[in-house]
Amino acid sequence: MRFPEDVNDDVVKRLRRLEGQVRGVQRMVEEGQDCRDIVTQLSACKAALDRVGYRLVVAGMRHCATADASAGATPEMDADELERLFMKLS
Repeated sequence: MRFPEDVNDDVVKRLRRLEGQVRGVQRMVEEGQDCRDIVTQLSACKAALDRVGYRLVVAGMRHCATADASAGATPEMDADELERLFMKLS
């Protein structure tokens, strides 16, 4: 399934920001910063990564919900597959 360009752009932007966050955590570890601060930043990274996944799953759900069945269009993923993808994120 191909995502709309606005979804791709948003996801790429989020992943680039996340990449910077992960590098920041790596630097914190290398510099021996406080464990609580590192864990806090790791938690923020995990939440950001979850949001990227949710963004993609929601886009997939929208695609399936708006597929024009009357025109013979068949969604690339059915509801069960979308549910499995969503559950992988939790």
